[in-house]
Amino acid sequence: MCAASGLGRQAVAEMVIIGAGPQALSLCCLLLQKRPRWRRRLRIIDPSGRWLSCWQRQMQRFEIPRLRSPSPHHPHPNPNALRSYAQERRRFRELEGRYGLPRTDLFNEFCRSVVGEFQVADRVQAVSLEEIQLEAGGAGSLHLTLSDGSLIPARRLVIATGVGEPVLPDWVQRIPCPYPKEALQHSRMIDLAAYRSLQGQHILIVGGGLTSAHLALGAIKRGSRVSLLCRHKLRSKLFDTDPGWLGPKYLKAFRSEPCWRRRHQQVLAARDGGSITPRLTVALQRERQQGSLQTYENCQVRQALWSAGQWRILCDDGRSLLADRIWLATGHKLGVSRQPLLRQLHKQQQIQLVDDWPVLSDDLRWPGTNVHLMGGMAALRLGPAARNLFGGREAARLISRAAIKA
Repeated sequence: MCAASGLGRQAVAEMVIIGAGPQALSLCCLLLQKRPRWRRRLRIIDPSGRWLSCWQRQMQRFEIPRLRSPSPHHPHPNPNALRSYAQERRRFRELEGRYGLPRTDLFNEFCRSVVGEFQVADRVQAVSLEEIQLEAGGAGSLHLTLSDGSLIPARRLVIATGVGEPVLPDWVQRIPCPYPKEALQHSRMIDLAAYRSLQGQHILIVGGGLTSAHLALGAIKRGSRVSLLCRHKLRSKLFDTDPGWLGPKYLKAFRSEPCWRRRHQQVLAARDGGSITPRLTVALQRERQQGSLQTYENCQVRQALWSAGQWRILCDDGRSLLADRIWLATGHKLGVSRQPLLRQLHKQQQIQLVDDWPVLSDDLRWPGTNVHLMGGMAALRLGPAARNLFGGREAARLISRAAIKA
C-alpha cells in the first residue's frame, strides 16, 4: 500500500518500452512523429543504455556484412528514408539487388541518423525491468520495478525484447562426461572476433540457417576445417520467409484464419527451420571445392562423447565424426514460460496460449492489460515475419494507433 502511494506522487510515463532494438526504435519514432510532445513522457529501458547495442553486437559477433531485409524495412516511419539516405551520400551501391538489401555498416549509420533526427539518443535508461505489477483487475496503470530499485508508474508498457532461450538438442543433455566450456557452445555465446586463430582445428557446426553459414565462413577464415551438419537439406532463399508474407498475398488469409492453432502451424511452416541466402550458398560451395568445408545434410547427432581432448560424434545415419569444438547454431525457443516478464504477466493475468505463444488482442495487447508485445511473441497476430524489421513496422503501427486513441 505504501509503495503504491509513493508511486502515485511520481510523474506517470505515457509509455515505457522495454528493449532498444530496431523494433523499439520503430515504435518510438512513429509515436514521436505523431505526438512530438510525448518525447519527455516516453521511457526506454535497456541494460546497454543505448540504441541498437545488442543488434549491432550480434552483427559484429557473426561478421554479417549485409541485412536480409528489403530497404523499405527499417525504423524510420518513411519507408523510402533508407534509399534517400544512401542516395544523398552516394552509397546507393550498398543496397544490393532489386530489393535493396543494405550493407550492415550503411544500415547502422542510417539508424544513428534516425536516432538523431528524432532526438532520442539520450532516452535509453541503462537498467532492466525486474517486476511488473498490474493494478487490481489487470487494466489501467502499471507499477514497474527497475533493477536500480526505482519504482515508476506507467499508463502503457511495451515489451520489445529479443530472442528467447537457446535451443539445446536432446543429445547435449545426455553427454556422459565433463568437457571444457569452450568445447561446446551455443551461437549465443560465440564471438568470432575473440578467435584470432583457429588454425588446425576441426569445428562441427550444427544447424542449417543463416547463423551456421556465417559461423562456418568465420571459422574457415581463421584457419579451421569445418563440418556443417543439418537435419534437412541446405535451403537457399533470399529471405527467411516467402516475400508473400511481407504483404497481403498471404497475410490477408492468415489474418482471417479463426483457428489460433492453425495460425501457429502456418508460422512454423513458413519459417521452416532456417535457410541461407544465395550469396552465402555460393560462398559455402567455394569452400567445399577448396576442401575447407564438408556438409552433411539430412543428418543429426545421436551421441557425443568427450574423450582425450576431442569430440567423438555418432550420427543417426551411422556416420562417425571427430571434432575439436562443437558450435550449436540451433536457434532460440520462444514462449511465455521462457521469458521472466511474460511469466509474471501470465501469473497475474492468465490468457490463452498456443504451444506457449500468447493470443494477443488485435493491437498486440496482452488481453485485460495495457501491456503490448513486439517481436516473435506477436506472431499469432502478425505472421511469420513478426520478429523481422517488417514485423517491427507493423507492430509499431498497431501499438501507436492504440496508444494515440486511448
